[in-house]
Amino acid sequence: MDCTTVMQELEALGKERTKKMYISNGAHEPLFGVATGAMKPIAKKIKINQPLVEELYATGNYDAMYFAGIIANPNAMTESDFDRWIDDAYFYMLSDYVVAVTLAEAPIAQEVADKWIASGEELRMSAGWSCYCWLLGNRSDAEFSESKIANMLEMVKNTIHDAPERTKSAMNNFLYTVGISYLPLHEKALETAKEVGPVEMKRDKKKSAVLNAAENIQKELDRGKLGFKRKYVRC
Repeated sequence: MDCTTVMQELEALGKERTKKMYISNGAHEPLFGVATGAMKPIAKKIKINQPLVEELYATGNYDAMYFAGIIANPNAMTESDFDRWIDDAYFYMLSDYVVAVTLAEAPIAQEVADKWIASGEELRMSAGWSCYCWLLGNRSDAEFSESKIANMLEMVKNTIHDAPERTKSAMNNFLYTVGISYLPLHEKALETAKEVGPVEMKRDKKKSAVLNAAENIQKELDRGKLGFKRKYVRC
C-alpha cells in the first residue's frame, strides 16, 4: 500500500463529528476526523513499513500522522528522526500520544526524553514527561534508576506550578504514574503529589482544568491498582 492509497482509505473513514472534536482539542487542517479504532484494519494490512510511515507523517495531516505512529518501527528511528517528529507535532495529541508513545518503544527513549524535558519548550517538555509515563506504565521497575526518578519527582514539585500549560499536564501525569506504576517510589510520589496540591491548567477557549495527582493516585489505590503495568504501549 502506498501513501496515496492510505490517504484515500483514511479519508473514507473520516467523520465530521470526530473532526470537530479533534479541532476543539487543537488539531487544524488538514485532517479527516478518523476514530483511532477505525485505523486498526488498515494497520493490520500494512503491519510495519518505515518509509511509508515517514511519508505519512510528513503530510502534516493529523490522521495520517497518528496512523504513522501506529505502524512505525521505533527501533528503526534515530534521535534525529524523533527530533524531526517532535518539530512537526504542533499540539499535545501529537506530542504526547503519537511522538511520546512511539519513542517509549525505542531503546533510546530515556535519553531523548531527558533532552526534551530540559529543552524549555512546552510540547517537547510535555512529550518528554509523557514518554516517561508510557515507559513507567509498561516496563519493569528494574529498568529505571530510582535516584533519577526521585530527582524527577523533586523537579516536578519545584517547577510544575510555573511550567507551560501542556507541560503541567504531563508532569501531573508523571506524579500519578510513579505513584501507581513504580513501586520503589510509590510513597514518595504520593507525598510529593500532596505537597504539589491542585494544579491549574489554562486551556484555549475552554475553562481551566484543575489537576490533582494525589486524589487520582488515591482513587486508583482504593481500586487495588498499585503496581499496574500495561501490556502494550501502542494500541
